[in-house]
Formats: sequence, structure tokens, C-alpha cells
Amino acid sequence: MKEIGYNLVKVWIKCALYLYFGKIKISGLADVPKDKPLLFLPNHQSALLDVLLIAVKCNRKPYFLTRSDVFKSNFLKTVFNFFQMIPVYRIRDGRESLKNNQAIFDDCARLLQDNNAILMFPEANHNLQRRVRPLSKGFTRILFNALEKQPQLDIQMVPVGLNYRDAKIFPDRVAVYYGKAIAVQKLYDPEDLSGSVELIKTEVSNSLKTLTTHIDDDSKYQAIVERLDAMGVDYLNPEEVNTVLASFESSNSKPISKPKPTSSLKLLKVLFVLLNFPVWFLWILTLKPRVPEMEFMGTFRFAFALLVYPVYYLLLFGVVTVIWSGVIGLVVVAILFLFNVVHVRVS
Repeated sequence: MKEIGYNLVKVWIKCALYLYFGKIKISGLADVPKDKPLLFLPNHQSALLDVLLIAVKCNRKPYFLTRSDVFKSNFLKTVFNFFQMIPVYRIRDGRESLKNNQAIFDDCARLLQDNNAILMFPEANHNLQRRVRPLSKGFTRILFNALEKQPQLDIQMVPVGLNYRDAKIFPDRVAVYYGKAIAVQKLYDPEDLSGSVELIKTEVSNSLKTLTTHIDDDSKYQAIVERLDAMGVDYLNPEEVNTVLASFESSNSKPISKPKPTSSLKLLKVLFVLLNFPVWFLWILTLKPRVPEMEFMGTFRFAFALLVYPVYYLLLFGVVTVIWSGVIGLVVVAILFLFNVVHVRVS
């Protein structure tokens, strides 16, 4: 029964993601091993959306290492356990809490020994900047702990590049690139753990830098982004963007005016707001002001739409049915739904 429930929710979330994003591009699924212990290692930009985009289409049923502070109530613990989410403790949770991680790492070792897949963000934090940040050694501790218990375990690491057109706005587009699997055994030396940590971190980091846009120069980051935007680069194609980055010196990156949206797109956006005004107004009034960080904007907006739109369509159908008829109610809801889909696809 749990498996059926999990798959139903997965289908629901997957459909919602394809309605929320104008485009979802998935590449490299053939590189994901299906019968070996596996650690997915994505870059981290857009909070829970990063997790969902991988969870719904990765050829595995992964467990997720999640910051412990979200497990605040028994209800949330039940929900997160259902979705195979495992708490991991950080220094900000209190130094004393870090001792709980050993039990978590032992659980992860058992999962890997059973050929399961685990997802963990090696950057250990999220940020909307288009760059691969320095990797934490936390994921290597999980790998080494598993190998200490079963030295011959053939654990594979799959770097994953998440690429948003603009994670702050709606509608957005996204591309998910799965990199070539990296065998941990080739980089692991039990006699030189510190050297193994650096080798693994470097290998994963270098792979991620090819799977997502990587702007290395922090001092001129904003100027470089503005130049890329003005050039109209396709952030869903990180190889192309990184080639553009390599073609000019960051010291010459000067801000250029970003092209303005066409009048037709502006009109479409106005129509979208008018036709969805109750939902839009409720979002602006209630949830949007409570978004704690811009990295959470997409996650909050998606969750809001996921819950509110079915209610909005149902209420609209009911009102039109009372005034006219059920047939007209279905037609009105269908037309609005199709308009919203078109708006998301073309914007």
C-alpha cells in the first residue's frame, strides 16, 4: 500500500512540475546505474524543487539526506519518512547534535549495502548564483563509513547539474543533466583518507562544473551575469554557456542592457493575472511575503500552486455551474487550464 501511495504522489508531483515549468529538459539518464549502490550529488540552487526534479525522473527511488531542522513535528516526520527523507545534522543545529550523524551514516551504509540510491547536496547549502561552490567533505564521510563496513562495495557517484533559466520568477524553465557515474573505489585509499577526500571532491566538483553554468570570478560575478543575459544565452545548455564564458575575459565584462519582453508576452502576462486573479492575489497577500530567502521562492510558489489551483478550478466550476450549467462550467475550466498551460509554455 505504501508503494502504491508513493507512486501516486510521484505521478501527481511529476504532472505538477511539467505544468509549473515551461520546459523540463532531462539529459544523461542512461549514465545512471540501475543495479549498484549510488550517491546522487547535485548542485543546489532552488531548495526543495531541486529534490523533486531529480526524484520524479532519475531511474531510481532515492533516499534523501535533508537538513534536520525541517523535522520539527511528528506530522512532518511522518511525511518525510514516507518520502524516504533522512535528517542530517549541521553545526548550526548545535555542536551537540552532530553526534547524531554517526547513526545516520550507519543507516546510509546499510542502504548502500542493499544497492539503494541516496541523494545528498555536496555543497551543503543552497545559493542562486550560477557557480559550483566548494564542496563539503560530509558526503565523503558517508562513502568512507560504508566502505569501512564493506570494503568491496562498488559505490557509484553521479553528479547532477541543475540549470534554471531564472529560479526567482514564474514561469521558469529547467534542465537536469546527469553526469557519468564515478566509481568511488578508484579514488579511495584507506591508507590515505585525507588524500582520498580531496581526490573525490575534485572529481565531483570538476564534473559539476561541466553540467551547470560555472562563473568562477566572484568579484565580477554580477557584471558577467548581466553580459550573459544581454547576449541571450540559453542557461539550459551549460556547455554552451561555459564556452561563452571561456571566450571572453571577465575583466572586460561590462553590463549591457537586458532585452525587454515583447508586447505580446506582456499582454499574455496581464491576461494570466486577470484570469487567475484570486490565486495571484492570495499568493501576493499571504505566502509570498513569508518566503524566508529567494532560494525558497520557487519551492513556495510551486507548493502554493500545487495546493491552491485544484481548489480554484473546482470553485470556478461550481460557480459557473450554479449560474449556467455543468457543461459550461467544464468548458470554462478547460479553457482556463489550457490558457494557463500555453502561458507557461511560451513565456
